[in-house]
Amino acid sequence: MRRHEFALFADYHQFYLQDEQADGDLSDHWTPGATDRLLAVAPGVVGVGTARDTTVPVTVAVLGGPPPGDEDLSGWDQVNECSLSVPSGRIVVAGCTDYFPEAARIDVAPGSYRARIYYGGLDTLSEDGLEGSDRYAVALWLAPEDGPNVVKPREPSR
Repeated sequence: MRRHEFALFADYHQFYLQDEQADGDLSDHWTPGATDRLLAVAPGVVGVGTARDTTVPVTVAVLGGPPPGDEDLSGWDQVNECSLSVPSGRIVVAGCTDYFPEAARIDVAPGSYRARIYYGGLDTLSEDGLEGSDRYAVALWLAPEDGPNVVKPREPSR
């Protein structure tokens, strides 16, 4: 397993993981359903919605296989999965307004990856929405392409 830690500026409440050669345009993919699940997907790009539109902590782990079937998800508010095609072998990890040439890159084996996205601390925001303990993690492993699905839905706020 290779683990990467980032502090990403989640402008417009989102950050991206994308193949270095993908165009990165998610404008037509942030549908109401995608916004509700905090996940938009297009060829070669995944948009992860965030609770804040400031700098947020993001961990990306490249795994040798899928997470264990009995994985403890109790520390996460929500968990989604989707596919990410990475034919270039380079994943760009960036906020949507980051300067692309200077954005972080992760070298991986070219291929199709499954991405499991974990969302935590979504209900910890301050009154003004600028402070909070929200955090995000992504686990990636080589896997055949498949559609997005919700692994753990978010409980309604009380």
